[in-house]
Amino acid sequence: MNSATKIHIETEASIAVMRFDGDITSTSKGAVLEAYQAISKTNVKKILLDFSKVEYLNSSGIALVIQMLMEANREGQKVQIFGLSPHFQKVFTMVGLTKYTTLHADEVAAKAAFAS
Repeated sequence: MNSATKIHIETEASIAVMRFDGDITSTSKGAVLEAYQAISKTNVKKILLDFSKVEYLNSSGIALVIQMLMEANREGQKVQIFGLSPHFQKVFTMVGLTKYTTLHADEVAAKAAFAS
């Protein structure tokens, strides 16, 4: 529970993928928001959030994800999420994140959701 968050951004066609690696907590705020702002400056309207390498996510981390989703919503961006463990899928659903996004089993399903 001590690994710093690393965020890798990949842009393919009209989709930006934010790949989180490590824990997402209050100490991740700067890195997460900076990465999101970098994507926003590119005018990409489709964003995937990859949580497959996230081992720990606390309430501060969830609040950070909500903040990012609300901002994306205001900017007219569509966000899809994949790679969450079953536990975090349940938590994200319980706290209402599904109002802003859809949770997917994998990257293929998340990308396909943009086409619909």
